[in-house]
Amino acid sequence: MHSSITLCCRRVRAPALAVLAVMSAGCESADRHFDYIHLPGTEPSAGANMPFTSAISVSSGKILFLSGTSGAPVPHSHPHDPTEFDDLDFSAEAAAVRVMERIKRTVEAAGGEITDVIQVTNFVKDVPTNGDTIREVMNSYWGPNHRPASTTIEIVRVAADPRFVLEVEAVAVIPD
Repeated sequence: MHSSITLCCRRVRAPALAVLAVMSAGCESADRHFDYIHLPGTEPSAGANMPFTSAISVSSGKILFLSGTSGAPVPHSHPHDPTEFDDLDFSAEAAAVRVMERIKRTVEAAGGEITDVIQVTNFVKDVPTNGDTIREVMNSYWGPNHRPASTTIEIVRVAADPRFVLEVEAVAVIPD
């Protein structure tokens, strides 16, 4: 293993995505499903307060790919009918709560937990205005000891309706 990479072993009930190439070695727990991969200086023990994990190495589990979630009610019409969204709160906080609740329910329907999410792609409208609020809400769902690998992309609009400020796609790994 390359000496500039630190593995942080953690027993968590799930994740396993073989997309990340850095493999772990030497953790004692046989039922641990993934390892956090931290680059030097990004380890929580070094005082880093990162809103994401650099990478996650997976050892087992069932991969669950979640479609993009904007917080629109489910079901809703296709093509989209904007009047179905008129009663929604479009603030960044309300949008993030709706998205995270949907992700949580979807992962639970597959037999997992919200902390089984190991990767998210956040599509955010106006990151300088909405990003911090969205990140705070998401982190409250992950809890203090879990951060999925994460990418945020600033967008002009969400396809469902221009009033939405967030869409998230995710990958979870559910224990076998």
